[in-house]
Amino acid sequence: MKIMIVEDDKTIRDTVAEALGRWGFETVIIEQFDAVLTVYVSENPHLVLMDINLPAYDGFYWCRQIREVSNVPILFLSSRNTPMDMVMSMNMGGDDFIQKPFYTDVLVAKINALLRRTYSYMETSANVMAHNGVVLNLKDGDIACGDQKTELTRNEFKILTILMQHQGAIVSREQMMRGLWEDESFVDDNTLTVNITRLRKKLAELGRDDFITTKKGQGYMIP
Repeated sequence: MKIMIVEDDKTIRDTVAEALGRWGFETVIIEQFDAVLTVYVSENPHLVLMDINLPAYDGFYWCRQIREVSNVPILFLSSRNTPMDMVMSMNMGGDDFIQKPFYTDVLVAKINALLRRTYSYMETSANVMAHNGVVLNLKDGDIACGDQKTELTRNEFKILTILMQHQGAIVSREQMMRGLWEDESFVDDNTLTVNITRLRKKLAELGRDDFITTKKGQGYMIP
């Protein structure tokens, strides 16, 4: 999984990135602190580590910006230790708070706990994923809504799986194509558009014509 680190202290940033790397996480390190949202949308990480005291805008500002487009888990890092800062972190949309200095093992444990809670629906014993009344059967490759059911093609199934895995976050066309095909350079971009259109038609037949949202110039998402 991919973790975005928004921390202006290089020592802390590098230490955290190294620890996450040892645990097998991919890291995205922010160095342009006036473009946090742009990088987030481009990289689409599974979790964000957010310092509060940052150049240009503070972590609360960027948390609000990210919350406009995603429900990704956000873990605040801060040297502040007042109850008000912790309360503000939660009120601004944060999911957890860890005070500096911290042990990297404790930080990794918090990260793993957040990821388990957020993405646990991907590992259900019933082999299904469900959101807003739509149930995707991971075993049989079909979708159901109420008492209606329809079969999906291989590509339609993969597209819907990717979108539901990233529910609440934007998935770019490039990310989706990487998930569908090993080498996206050999694929006609129109093929993805055709498959998205067919999938939307099947969802509409189930009464869920607004299930997939297009984010112009960015990609697709299931809100």
